[in-house]
Amino acid sequence: MTAMRDLAVATALLALTCAAARAQTAAVEVTQSAGGSTESIVFAGAQVRALGELAKGVRLVAEASWGRRTRTPSDVFGTAYPYGGRIDVIEAYAEWVGGRGGLRAIRAGRYRTPFGLSSASDHAYLGFLRPPLVRYGEYYALSAGYLEHGVDVLAGASRVSLELSASRPADVGDAIRRSGTTTAARVEATFGPAIVGASRVDTTPYLPESFARGRARYTGVDLRAMVRGVQVRGEWLDGQPFDGPTTAGGYLDLIVHTRRMNRVTALARIETLDYDTASRFALRTQRATAAARVRLWQGLALSAGVAGQQGQRTQRRSTAFDVGITWTLRRDLSQPTP
Repeated sequence: MTAMRDLAVATALLALTCAAARAQTAAVEVTQSAGGSTESIVFAGAQVRALGELAKGVRLVAEASWGRRTRTPSDVFGTAYPYGGRIDVIEAYAEWVGGRGGLRAIRAGRYRTPFGLSSASDHAYLGFLRPPLVRYGEYYALSAGYLEHGVDVLAGASRVSLELSASRPADVGDAIRRSGTTTAARVEATFGPAIVGASRVDTTPYLPESFARGRARYTGVDLRAMVRGVQVRGEWLDGQPFDGPTTAGGYLDLIVHTRRMNRVTALARIETLDYDTASRFALRTQRATAAARVRLWQGLALSAGVAGQQGQRTQRRSTAFDVGITWTLRRDLSQPTP
């Protein structure tokens, strides 16, 4: 069943890529990455992303990735893609944008679970080399590898929107949810320079049913605000990974890129997570990260960070230094309008 599903998704990806290449407006983006950590881990990865506008208001997106690192489990370099040494389809969907009567977009295909700050651009390209603890698949919360096969609808006015998704899990990485259904809802509102959101997801657990009975349900809030090149953002979630235990946690980021900083972006993060269950299995951890991203030349960028973690750790040591380099090439395939 898994092989057939992967074949179907790969076929859909190829079809979307070909359609994007024939679109009036189209582009292909290739990102290559490599790096290492004082946890005695090195990694390499690549992502290919095709985007195209097939017709007015109809957008196609197709993305695949490959990655490999020398040791798992670890959350290092896991901001948006798995590193299992295989090619994974990440996103492959068609999206209609526009409309009247408050309907703003309809997306169908394979996409990231719409909960909180969930897009790849929210985590993969800023300079943080580890995902938030609440998005590390082994920590009884969400996973950066959670994907959906389904339909997502966005409606609203200029400052308020509502997003609804009905789907089935289509995950990549180590935390693979059981077969079943997922429903997600997200509301977002803009207040001056701030964007505030609230999300709810009801899905299947990623652990075996013999151990994890019931459903995984989470409620979350998120915030983004930017003033003069200084952005503050964060998420908090609370819920259950399955019947019985609960998980609560979140993070707060500070991202600074002023005109005087030129090619440098400074980053800082504080975060916490509490998995509350029988004392033998309870998990409590906190982490602080300081990092920077330097644009070296056109699409070439260097990211480096120091992470200090207390409690039960995703890191092998309480303090880890991570560094990664990425090179992104983008080619415009747009066809001239006849």
